[in-house]
Amino acid sequence: MKDEHFLKNIFSSAHLNENEQELIISKFRQVNFSKNDYLLDEGKTENHYWFIESGFARSYVVDISGNDITTNFYAVGDIVIDWTSFFLRNSTRESIQALTDCKCWQLDFDTFQQLFHSIQSFREQGRTTLVNSYFSLKNQSVSMIADKAKERYKRLIKEKPHIVQNISLKHIATYLGVTDTSLSRIRKEISEE
Repeated sequence: MKDEHFLKNIFSSAHLNENEQELIISKFRQVNFSKNDYLLDEGKTENHYWFIESGFARSYVVDISGNDITTNFYAVGDIVIDWTSFFLRNSTRESIQALTDCKCWQLDFDTFQQLFHSIQSFREQGRTTLVNSYFSLKNQSVSMIADKAKERYKRLIKEKPHIVQNISLKHIATYLGVTDTSLSRIRKEISEE
């Protein structure tokens, strides 16, 4: 029997009855990734919906100069997915990589669709999660244009301190759109405030 305590916590606030919750949880499969393993490779179609139970991952794209630029971080309780690829069934431009060993719970696309169309509470939770993901992405893209890097870093410290404490500065710098040197300067300025 698989340990489902983590998933029960995830779905406890989803307004699911006990039978719905048990059905949904029974469809997930535990998958472990080692540090640097890929949950998704660029050019592939996203076929899984993941929850991270332990560890850290990131999504990234490769820019026109060949540099990998972090687009998001994932930690305990987060859904790890390329939403566009998953729902539109197209190939992704992002890669998703484990930054540490990760314990994940996987739901495949076909099963997700079956649950999505047959359980209203699951569908509503999915829509809410998708909308929140969109708002987060929109806020991040506006912030990259309208906010100074120092403000973006302070927001990251406030909203996701576990990321700042556990992820390499190199990845954080690319996520913030700055060089490692600029991030070191920003960190020094903040420590002196």
